[in-house]
Amino acid sequence: MSETKYTAAVITVSDKGFRGQREDTSGPALCGMLTEQGWNVVYTALVPDEKELIQKELLLCADEKHIALVLTTGGTGFSPRDVTPEATMEIAERLAPGIPEAMRAESMKITPHGCLSRETAGIRGSTLIINLPGSKKASTENFAAVYKPVRHGVEMLQSAGSADCAATVQNHSGKKEKPSVDAWLLEIKKLPEAGQIGMYLIHNGVVRATARSKVRMGDDAARPVVGMLFSCDGEKAEAAVADALKMDGIYAVKVWVNEGELRVGDDIMQVLIGADIRPHAVKCLETLVGRIKSECVTEKELYAE
Repeated sequence: MSETKYTAAVITVSDKGFRGQREDTSGPALCGMLTEQGWNVVYTALVPDEKELIQKELLLCADEKHIALVLTTGGTGFSPRDVTPEATMEIAERLAPGIPEAMRAESMKITPHGCLSRETAGIRGSTLIINLPGSKKASTENFAAVYKPVRHGVEMLQSAGSADCAATVQNHSGKKEKPSVDAWLLEIKKLPEAGQIGMYLIHNGVVRATARSKVRMGDDAARPVVGMLFSCDGEKAEAAVADALKMDGIYAVKVWVNEGELRVGDDIMQVLIGADIRPHAVKCLETLVGRIKSECVTEKELYAE
């Protein structure tokens, strides 16, 4: 188990539990599992099956308390009052469909009714939210089935390093949206490592009109560039980021790489380095950008006719 003790919250969704007509057994059971596995359970709540109230708790945990993992229990069935998945999907910024798929697959080994569970999972900021069934038995069995990969996923979300080479969010022109540097900085400054950072350096690469052969080899016969075909190997980029974080004085690394058919002036990549001092930041930036260009991306210049 990782030595890092991440924060967690458990939200029980139950009309009868909220009215005091039924004892909440699944919430305490999940809290016990989390504590035994090294999580720091910092928040619990019991709410009725009301979408707005569920969302209020999820937003509190993700946006205000910045809790790493939020488990909900209850409200995942076919009843008209079961709205926990809808509440979660509406506030999630990205879905994590593999988690509920794995839980339903495990449940199907126990009962064919496992396919009827509508639980979902999603990411908001650096918080992972997972819906679980309402019963103590089903909720603990479901979470036990995915605990190890969930732990790894939370470690990735909470890490100060990330590489984005496959985003599907696009702007009105159909191109990938470049992430906001301000948003990156806000995210990093919430991390425990933020107090060690005294220097941020940013690299922003764009498609230029001058051919690579002319810039690097002085080929005056090279035709002007009108665009570029660009792609990125996400796994290699993540590995490059992980290695960059091991360099002296480096506490945060963010990488975004564009893909597709780009035109002159379009952004190719954006890299942000957070370090203790400038020399460490400069060395890391040069090393990482060089590795991305040489190992992680494939580019083909498009020339004017």
